[in-house]
Amino acid sequence: MYTPDLAPVADSLAVSSLIAMLPLATVFLLLGALRWKAHWAGLTALLVAVLVAVFAYQMPIHLTALSATQGFAFGLFPIMWIVINAIWLYDLTVKSGRFEDLRLVINRVSDDPRVQAIIIAFCFGGLLEALAGFGAPVAITGVMLLAVGFSPMRAATTVLLANTAPVAFGAIAIPIITAGNLTGIDYQSIGAYVGHQTPLLAFLVPLFLVLLADGKRGLRETWPIALVIGVTFSVAQWVSATWISVELTDIIASLCGLAAAVIMLRFWQPKGGDEARARLRAEDVDNTAPAAATGTLTPARTWMALFPYLLVIIVFSVAKLWTPAIKFLASTDVKIPWPGLHGHILGANGEPVTSTIYTFSWLSSPGTLLLICGVVIAIVYRVSAGDSLGIYGRNLVKMRFSILTVASVLSLAYVMNQSGQTITIGHWIAGTGAAFAFLSPILGWLGTAVTGSDTSANALFATLQQAAAEKAGIDPTLLVAANTSGGVVGKMISPQNLTIAATAVGLINKESEIFRKVIWWSLGLLAAMCLIVGLQSTVLSWMLP
Repeated sequence: MYTPDLAPVADSLAVSSLIAMLPLATVFLLLGALRWKAHWAGLTALLVAVLVAVFAYQMPIHLTALSATQGFAFGLFPIMWIVINAIWLYDLTVKSGRFEDLRLVINRVSDDPRVQAIIIAFCFGGLLEALAGFGAPVAITGVMLLAVGFSPMRAATTVLLANTAPVAFGAIAIPIITAGNLTGIDYQSIGAYVGHQTPLLAFLVPLFLVLLADGKRGLRETWPIALVIGVTFSVAQWVSATWISVELTDIIASLCGLAAAVIMLRFWQPKGGDEARARLRAEDVDNTAPAAATGTLTPARTWMALFPYLLVIIVFSVAKLWTPAIKFLASTDVKIPWPGLHGHILGANGEPVTSTIYTFSWLSSPGTLLLICGVVIAIVYRVSAGDSLGIYGRNLVKMRFSILTVASVLSLAYVMNQSGQTITIGHWIAGTGAAFAFLSPILGWLGTAVTGSDTSANALFATLQQAAAEKAGIDPTLLVAANTSGGVVGKMISPQNLTIAATAVGLINKESEIFRKVIWWSLGLLAAMCLIVGLQSTVLSWMLP
């Protein structure tokens, strides 16, 4: 039996926390400063986490190794299972030639690449996050931006920045529901609080996207539509989370933002679109960005171009929103107590932790649903079984190091979590008293950066946030919500998500370059979220529901 010790080093929480941070520091140092390849950075950080667990936390080496294997399995399934099938779905559309028609459809809405960045990465990406989550939005919207002329690096950074505000309510609000289940706080209340935090950043994200896409010139030329879409999304997110449905918040907000874009573009068009497209193509020194699409769209071609994405939306809507389908899919999940590990790690209450149970969601996984969609698309597009399987096999070979990276990072996360390293860091930060309100989003950011999942960040820190709030005399719902909101800005620097973005746009082993471009966005948005939550605990308490 193993029970994690909060302060195993010199009986000091501060010293133990600094030791516990070594695996994270290793990842960020190797990726950001030394520019190592992501899989080597992940494997090295995993080794550091194992050494800390065994020598600092006195975790038995066999339990440490088993924790790593459980994390490795989770990285393969469901995480990379989702990404592999998302990219395969895209490759089928390319093989069929229908992806060229999708470019024409997107150009019909707007041929300005900066507006397309908002519509694809923010609106459509938000819808995919609401329905699927777990990396699928980054993978799918990344390749869509390539299709409209973005260079691979700009496409990757754009989709990572866009995949922020919708994350809190992603996958039908699973992060918020998880926090509610763990804390006993009504998840609708947590969702309402989150709905009074993330919209304060969401309205700025489209402005940041056009700034990232085309610099200050792009911001000057397109700020009206970026602001309209951002404000519409934010207001819809605020209203839905507070009064309509936490589960449907991102679906409503994304559709409202898309509708606002379509309506405004009928009466107003930004200037400089052609010049912006030329600048985007000029920066693509490898000439991987495709030329602008040309041709005449018929209703049939339009329908066939949109078919894969409409199919994904329909399938995921049924799977996530229709109760009979939800119950049926949930009934197929297989709960596997991890052999040799389950029952051997105890929580602070002396009871075995449940994180050692691996859920094999072979049918309900978003990856399996994407696989089913891909099979249907191959049939409709008349892509032969041989070609379809060939594409799948080549993708597996191409993504082998990406798969290793994600699996090693999830191994790292499981070792840190089950040995107690993550909770040590959390308790140390939570010991700051009333000032913790300003720091509480950092825990969500940290948890999501490590695991790549806002849901996992809430599983790690929601109860800690609740206990720290009660001890400091702060509204517990506020800090549990802050954990969720802080997590949304940590996802873009997660090694897992960096790898997904790099793989989708063809920048294999360039995760370190992407990391250096997005880290400052992540830290800036985190600082803003910390300020928002801190003020909401004091002078801005009136704005909470």
